[in-house]
Amino acid sequence: MSLFWRIFLLNAAVLVVAATLLLGPVTVSTPVLPGEALAVVVGLAAMLVVSAFVLRIGLAPLQRLSRAMTTADLLRPGRRPEVTGPSEMADLITTYNTMLDRLEHDRASSTSRVLSAQEAERQRIAQELHDEVGQTLTAVLLQLRRVADRAPGDLREEVALAQEATRGSLDEIRRIARRLRPGVLDELGLVSALRALAAEFTTHGVQVRPHFAGELPALDDETELVLYRVAQEALTNTARHAAADRVSLALDEIAGAVELRVHDDGKGIGDAPEGAGIRGMRERALLIGATLTVGPGEHGGTEVVLRAAVRDGADR
Repeated sequence: MSLFWRIFLLNAAVLVVAATLLLGPVTVSTPVLPGEALAVVVGLAAMLVVSAFVLRIGLAPLQRLSRAMTTADLLRPGRRPEVTGPSEMADLITTYNTMLDRLEHDRASSTSRVLSAQEAERQRIAQELHDEVGQTLTAVLLQLRRVADRAPGDLREEVALAQEATRGSLDEIRRIARRLRPGVLDELGLVSALRALAAEFTTHGVQVRPHFAGELPALDDETELVLYRVAQEALTNTARHAAADRVSLALDEIAGAVELRVHDDGKGIGDAPEGAGIRGMRERALLIGATLTVGPGEHGGTEVVLRAAVRDGADR
């Protein structure tokens, strides 16, 4: 029965009972006797209780829908309120679920385009840093070396300092270019890129211990890039915020899926809200239909787990 007819029939029943009492033998004296007042109050209370009960049952699906709308998050897709209740409520919930499907699809498509453009721009900038800035600094370094050979003794120390500063800038440019677009990922594959990433963070004060399965399934380029970027962002967050000494970086095959697990021994995430880094990881996970969980580890610290199903037709 629809919500309209439920409320209408309830009101009709109340009016019929009231009319029956008015036309029947029941009368109210003037002044009102205590027994008559008690009967009126009890009848009114009974009708209010029945009305509240019926309305509570009829509007319960709307309350569930309201809670679902309040907690909806496009970065955690798949959550849908159950289609129950009267026909109007069921239609409303179905329409809401359809709208969520469309929004999640549109967000995934737009995110895919944005991240693809971002990766292309990263590659362009990395190439320009390597070809333009890197070559210029290399030429400056060679020129300083020739100057140092001809400089008088009192100036050689200053030229040597300029050489060291230039060499440090050149190394930093190369490091930034590698982080913008890891060439080792394209050339040697995901495992080698993750090993290089672990070595890079280890040299910057965090001991990263990699653990990789001996045999991993073939993954397509997009899945490999998402796994690498999530590992990179997780290690970056650990180095910046976790105050950790050791980090475990693992990549395994579990039940037809590839699982990336980053676990540190730091102070943990606590009640801190998710920042741009974690939201970026969730958006990347949506691109390949993967699930991402971020929370406290079994033995403390923070654990990031990305599980991606192996898609058919993957080609290295």
